[in-house]
Amino acid sequence: MKMSKLRADAQALLFLLPFLAVYGLFTIWPMIKGVEMTFYKWTLIKKMKYVGWDNYQRMFNDPEVWAAIWHSTIFVILTTPTMIVLAISLALIANRQSRLQKLYRSVFFLPSVLSVAVASYLGLFVFQPYNGFVNSLLHLLQLLPANSELFWLTEENLSWIALTLITLWWTVGFNFILYLSAMQDIPDEVKEAARLDGATDWVLFWKITLPHLSPITKTITMLQIISSFKVFLQIYIITGGGPLDKTRPIIQLIYQTGFRKNDLGYAATMSYMLFVILLVLSALQYWINNRKGANA
Repeated sequence: MKMSKLRADAQALLFLLPFLAVYGLFTIWPMIKGVEMTFYKWTLIKKMKYVGWDNYQRMFNDPEVWAAIWHSTIFVILTTPTMIVLAISLALIANRQSRLQKLYRSVFFLPSVLSVAVASYLGLFVFQPYNGFVNSLLHLLQLLPANSELFWLTEENLSWIALTLITLWWTVGFNFILYLSAMQDIPDEVKEAARLDGATDWVLFWKITLPHLSPITKTITMLQIISSFKVFLQIYIITGGGPLDKTRPIIQLIYQTGFRKNDLGYAATMSYMLFVILLVLSALQYWINNRKGANA
């Protein structure tokens, strides 16, 4: 019996070896080399010299790094709660019996099939002054005086609003589908029993729908936090990190340091700090979820 189990394990390992070889070559080895880079002055051409912990000391004393982390955090704070509320709201609309149900589902999901570049350039068109869609609509509704313009992409506060709206429009479709699927898994018998007891739609939402969505909400929250911390391309295309680097996230700073300033060692150091931040957030989320599950 023991020999047959060992033989089965050996056969399983043989099947896994190709994957492990590719994973080790293209994932584990680059990570090891990345850690090595943090201890060197490293350019795009070659490894220059060993600097020890200098890159780490420089990073912790660099105000640009902490400003970029704060900008990434602002983006997380702006997008994560609003994404969850919006995705649930759209799922509720699309889950109701209606002749427009299929249209709702298509329209809500459609933007998520666009690439980040296409969505970003659409955002540039929509939020540009003078002839952009948003300003034109505000003029039409007389919410904005005819002789004034909102410069969405060159004013700090307006830039964050524009970036948040563009990101929500582009990415909400995936989370909307997850919530819609979770809502359809709620047994109809539970809802019918609640209605027989006199529950209103509002009570059904708070007492039945929302608790059933709790597991998927935890997953979406963690995924949204991670993806928001890794934001780069839409900000890079729409505002370029401006005005005056006030919307520059940490990923953009890493890119500029590594490929524009030719300092890959320092860029790698910042990358691993971001990795540690995301690891801590993931562990914290896991601990909170397990603690709530244990208390329940």
